[in-house]
Amino acid sequence: MNLPLTETQAREEICRVGRSLFERGYVHATAGNISVRLDDGFLITPTDACLGFLDPARLAKLDLQGQQISGDKGSKTIALHRQIYAAACTHDAETRCVIHTHSTHCVALSLNAHGPELLPPITPYFVMKVGHVPLARYHRPGSAAAAQEVAHLIERYAAQGTPIRAVMLPRLGPNVWHDSPQAAMATLEELEETARLMLLQPHTL
Repeated sequence: MNLPLTETQAREEICRVGRSLFERGYVHATAGNISVRLDDGFLITPTDACLGFLDPARLAKLDLQGQQISGDKGSKTIALHRQIYAAACTHDAETRCVIHTHSTHCVALSLNAHGPELLPPITPYFVMKVGHVPLARYHRPGSAAAAQEVAHLIERYAAQGTPIRAVMLPRLGPNVWHDSPQAAMATLEELEETARLMLLQPHTL
């Protein structure tokens, strides 16, 4: 079991992961956000911030009730992140990071997706590293209904014995979570790569 990051470490990791995602095209402009759950609250990227150019000292810090304590104004998606933490931690207390991106291939795949999940189990690493990715209904960005639906999906899959680490918001992008920013980023990478493979072979899979 990995020890939770200190606040200083978490700030540095959010910026490192954000820069890596931006430089490799997983996020663009000011799309996407990253949060980390601390023992005394949450860190989250500021609203309208570019993930490639984050300043550790300017990340928003919020208390356990979601009220801002310091830093630049936090992304409004903290409401969704808090719902994910509440639902996911019931089944995995080590859940510490949520990443949301507008990853190109995941979003493209969601435009015509109609099933309960974004992807079938087409590669062994997708099965091992990601698993099931339920597809939520479309909601406008920041919708409280979207946050409630994502939490419900997490709880429903866990009750079925298949805990999940990602939910897809159609036309917006995936939300993934894990025990650290590094692990959440790896989950996102595997998810986006699998979506890319799916789009490359639409008639044979």
